[in-house]
Amino acid sequence: MIVLVGGIKGGSGKTTIATHLAILRAASGADVLLVDADDQGTASQFTAMRNEKLAGQAGYTGIQLSGMAVRTEIVRLKSKYDDIIIDSGGRDTGSQRAGLTVADLMLVPCLPRSFDIWTLAKTADLIRQMLPANPNLRVSVFLSRTDPSSLDSAEAAEALKDAMDVMTFIASPVGARKAFSQASAAGLSVTEFRPRNEKAVAEITTLYDNVFGK
Repeated sequence: MIVLVGGIKGGSGKTTIATHLAILRAASGADVLLVDADDQGTASQFTAMRNEKLAGQAGYTGIQLSGMAVRTEIVRLKSKYDDIIIDSGGRDTGSQRAGLTVADLMLVPCLPRSFDIWTLAKTADLIRQMLPANPNLRVSVFLSRTDPSSLDSAEAAEALKDAMDVMTFIASPVGARKAFSQASAAGLSVTEFRPRNEKAVAEITTLYDNVFGK
């Protein structure tokens, strides 16, 4: 499966989600390629840190691509890997559009704030533009960096459900937990980091199951 983690709003934790999905998928035994298609290169930096931490054993292969190379290289490489995860960043770029032409699933993290939810209309417009080039593309939205003590998440979820036409809502929120930033800073996933935060592990595992199945 080719999964693109994207959207047009920054700060929603796309790289955290993409790297975690790559790690969890590789841990299941799949041969995984993580494509950093974001100009900031954060996923590549994470992979370098992870390789250093784990003596070159990141568990997946990481490469950095941009522009139309995202499409051409993934078409060339897709038969060599079981799954490909693309971190496309939080802007409407040529790299993201190229990725959308080859992705099976676009995963859109959304912050549970009214302004961020409104930006989904622009993301939906982008999807409508790209569907003729990839009519089998599926798009799923979930709430990211939520406040577990707030009712905003539930309210935002209802708003998203009402707004979807080219997207599907996944009721699998990922919280704004320090465990994610602490693990990422160490080149690890929350499933590997110690002390283990069971709530963070449960959230990312549930999202993973929604994407890849149990």
